[in-house]
Amino acid sequence: MSEGPTETTARRDAGPWTWPNLISFLRVLALPVFLWVLLGLDRPLLAAVLLGLISVTDLLDGMLARRLDQVSEIGKMLDPVADRLVVLAGVVGGMVAGLVPLWLGVSLLVREAIIGPTTIYYLVRRNVRVPVRRMGKTATALIFFAVPFYYLTATTFVPVFWEVLATVLGALGLVLYLIVTWRYLGDLRSATGSPLPKGSS
Repeated sequence: MSEGPTETTARRDAGPWTWPNLISFLRVLALPVFLWVLLGLDRPLLAAVLLGLISVTDLLDGMLARRLDQVSEIGKMLDPVADRLVVLAGVVGGMVAGLVPLWLGVSLLVREAIIGPTTIYYLVRRNVRVPVRRMGKTATALIFFAVPFYYLTATTFVPVFWEVLATVLGALGLVLYLIVTWRYLGDLRSATGSPLPKGSS
């Protein structure tokens, strides 16, 4: 199966009121609670568990969408937006708490500063949206694991082990993100047959 962008027009649009979309909304609504536990209560272990549970629901909404035949256009946009918000909350919260290293956090924030505005520009101004690549989902999954593992370095349960594991997964996820970002920008160029907006290449 090709990894590049493909159109999946065979499925009917299930509309906005679906179980997968509800789960995506709940993921976003749970983020303030997570940040309160991490920064307000200073409970890194509980915050790691909460972030892990929020991240796992990313797999759940995709599985339900396919099994219940509830794939929707709004869901295709909502899921990656929820993913980005989860990553941003976990990374920014982790940096504020002094748990996520700056090399990973700043790199991810720079990546989002490029992808976010570019995606919005092409969606709003040109009505162009390209599908999420599987490599991007893999990179997100690696970051989803790495960030909570960094939180566990603040516990007394073998902190060195969690730091090494988080660093390996975070570095691998970042490399995949850089690759898929370049390919995603190429997908946008191919979809429009025109260069990217100034400052996005």
